[in-house]
Amino acid sequence: MHNFVKKLSLILFGVIAGVMISLNFSAVADKTLKAELPPLPIEELRAFTQVFGRIKSDYVEPVDDKKLITEAINGMLVGLDPHSAYLDSEEYKELQIGTQGEFGGLGIQVTMEDGLVKVISPIEDTPAFRAGIKTGDLIIKLDDTAVKGLTLNEAIKRMRGKPDTSITLTIAREGETEPLEFTLVRAIIKIESVKSKLVEPGYGYLRVTQFQEHTGENLVQAIEKLFKESKVPMKGLVLDLRNDPGGLLNSAVAVSAAFLPANALVVYTEGRTNDAKMRLFASPEHYLRGTGKDYLTSLPPEVKTVPMVTLVNGGSASASEIVAGALQDHKRSIVMGTQTFGKGSVQTILPLGNNTAIKLTTARYFTPNGQSIQAKGITPDIIDETDDASRQLRESDLNRHLRSNKDEEAGMTSVPKSSNASENKSKNKKTKSKKKSAPVEFGSNDDVLLGRAIEHLKSVNAGTKRKPTSTAKTSS
Repeated sequence: MHNFVKKLSLILFGVIAGVMISLNFSAVADKTLKAELPPLPIEELRAFTQVFGRIKSDYVEPVDDKKLITEAINGMLVGLDPHSAYLDSEEYKELQIGTQGEFGGLGIQVTMEDGLVKVISPIEDTPAFRAGIKTGDLIIKLDDTAVKGLTLNEAIKRMRGKPDTSITLTIAREGETEPLEFTLVRAIIKIESVKSKLVEPGYGYLRVTQFQEHTGENLVQAIEKLFKESKVPMKGLVLDLRNDPGGLLNSAVAVSAAFLPANALVVYTEGRTNDAKMRLFASPEHYLRGTGKDYLTSLPPEVKTVPMVTLVNGGSASASEIVAGALQDHKRSIVMGTQTFGKGSVQTILPLGNNTAIKLTTARYFTPNGQSIQAKGITPDIIDETDDASRQLRESDLNRHLRSNKDEEAGMTSVPKSSNASENKSKNKKTKSKKKSAPVEFGSNDDVLLGRAIEHLKSVNAGTKRKPTSTAKTSS
């Protein structure tokens, strides 16, 4: 048996080394070699093949080679940061469908934290949102299955399913002494990317729920509708990005370009490869997909100058933060709300063949003024704690999160994480159902922060600045 393991290890070592050498040469075949390729990690590869051989020969049950290799790939990516991942054929397909605005499930954006699924943000008008799932909730059980021990992809697969079927989520929530149970009915999630309404004559409301393939065109239609509905000249616009988890980068550039001067810098990225270093401007080549007509040319010219307030909270992430940061840096809009999530890293989808891919973090986002979004987020000009105080989950709370820049990555310690003591205690208590209150609908008459944004715009038009409340302060 020992000789078998030794032979198998040597074979696997040779195969892996050959593949790595092949990949290295393929990656640089069309580039000028300026330095020697880094040496292969011989000892580590030997250890890998030994572990592989031991599992094949000694594990209590036979294990398929494909499963072992797939789990090894998963482990490499999961160990990097919370957003890198391996996508099997089903997950790769669902990712492509999701960017087009329709997919099946419960309607929550999640990540993995300490072996549990943590809610980044419920998506508006979905079963999870209507049930009262909140940012920061820890999902500890899916029906009768404990989440501990599942990968994030496995947990997501369990939450997805046929429409009209139900699933019970057991959740630990900060401030609750015992776990909460939510029974949700799965549905086809059709996300309306842009919503709008005329709050009152001259004051319009625009909400972007997620940045999808057609968000730019949908925003233009919404703006044109508002300007036509208003019987008086437009005096102010509110752009609501609360609980918007992000989406497509080019759509974020399009939304920014709708309000910024032509060719204004929207965002730039920094990474190790040339492809990861980008500067994106408010120009058609940076937001149009293909060679279609520039839909922003039909916007009323006043949209570039009308006073604006952009609303954000802890559920505003990624593309939302790019837009808020660009409008803030160019002094185009006041940003109001609470500190954003801080998801300022770029994930590139790299197809592997056989309809699989890896989602790999390749760069960091920076606002036009050079502020890193990663693990910091966007600080509002007017901090208003009107939103639910429990919405405090941030990128910096996640295990293995990237720091905001290379210097911090190299020498600074992690941002202290918020205490999860109450959550951890609650996991061991008996599960108990509790009555949940329905969340306030953004943009409704009960939306206090929207009301304050309108007040601010009116004070601007009256020539007086809205005085910050006791919880407000200016950004540094």
